[in-house]
Amino acid sequence: MYLPSHFEGDRSHAAALIRQHPFASLISVDESGLPFITHLPLHLEMADDPAGQQAFTLLGHVARGNPHWHYLRDRPQAVVTFLGPHAYLSPKVYPDLARVPTWNYLAVHCTVQATLLEDAAAKDSLLKKLIGDHEPAYAEQWRGMDDAYARKMLAGIVAFELQVTGLQCKLKLNQHRSEAVLATQAIYENGNDAEQDLGRWMKHIVSGSIHSRKD
Repeated sequence: MYLPSHFEGDRSHAAALIRQHPFASLISVDESGLPFITHLPLHLEMADDPAGQQAFTLLGHVARGNPHWHYLRDRPQAVVTFLGPHAYLSPKVYPDLARVPTWNYLAVHCTVQATLLEDAAAKDSLLKKLIGDHEPAYAEQWRGMDDAYARKMLAGIVAFELQVTGLQCKLKLNQHRSEAVLATQAIYENGNDAEQDLGRWMKHIVSGSIHSRKD
């Protein structure tokens, strides 16, 4: 994506965004050469690689009837995007009238290498991680499922690991317009949920105190 340096976030920003907004777009190329997109939640895992940098892995699954897993098998390189909060910004935040409206947003784009997980135990482990992300209390119900039913459910999905090989994080928050930062924050802090979330990110970015978090 187009990423001016003043909007570029780091890996800690990306991790925070992915965990706060895990519903992703997984993009592959189909047999006709067009993009094929599946919208799905993904679980992020991080670990230090030999170079001392944090390696990102995304875990997810699709229904076996979804042809996307065939594309991941045949052409393992794909793209995953995450869109965080976004909102309109009025030019009234500026002290002069020679301004135009814009749209602020947070986004992460990942280039990934896919590996399919067909083993039932690996799929069960992946599902438990997703359950832990979104409804931990459901884990007990899943563990209590009849074995035959659980096997049927596991057979109906294809799970995968997506190793992140490239990453871009864009934090477009008007932070390069210092004369409008305080006015922008004030508007967003009194706005809807997405605008309030952007306002919180602006505070963190301006102060340089943003950390990877799940809340």
